[in-house]
Amino acid sequence: MIIFKTPWPWYFSGVIIGLFVPLLFFLGGKTFGISASLRHICALFPNQKIKHFIYNWKQEGGWNLYFVAGIVIGAWLANFLFDSEVVIQISEKTKQSLSAIGITDFKGLVPAEIFNWSYLRTIPGVIQLAIGGLLIGFGTRYAGGCTSGHAISGLSNLQLTSLIAVIGFFSGGLVATHLLLPLILG
Repeated sequence: MIIFKTPWPWYFSGVIIGLFVPLLFFLGGKTFGISASLRHICALFPNQKIKHFIYNWKQEGGWNLYFVAGIVIGAWLANFLFDSEVVIQISEKTKQSLSAIGITDFKGLVPAEIFNWSYLRTIPGVIQLAIGGLLIGFGTRYAGGCTSGHAISGLSNLQLTSLIAVIGFFSGGLVATHLLLPLILG
């Protein structure tokens, strides 16, 4: 069980993630990504009146729903079975930057100061949840996929649109980290 309780080195986990692309290709030309799953879930319901949800969801993405269910079940199992006091290794400079805006608890996978039910009842929590969720949802559909889909499948297929999307994701993350997060939490 020790292999599941400690972080894996980047060179090992990166290879594992990289092997998904050829595996999915050999399994019938499937692409890796999560964002289309909501469309597949909506298409499950009978008597659809919205054209966007009328298609053969089993052929296009039925396998993907199993993948998403596995993510949810795996996250629950990890939370239930493993120690939540694991300290994620981040640089001292990052810790100093986060401490300057009030984030000081580095135990667990995410900072407890902003990822808890009490925080969601505050104005900054509502702003982050509502506006962030809207922007992520709209951006994912507008970009034609999510970060994992573009960065793993799209870049490995040498798609220019995926390169542009990944540059946009990375740039947006830098703006959010260095400008928006200090503004909201500061």
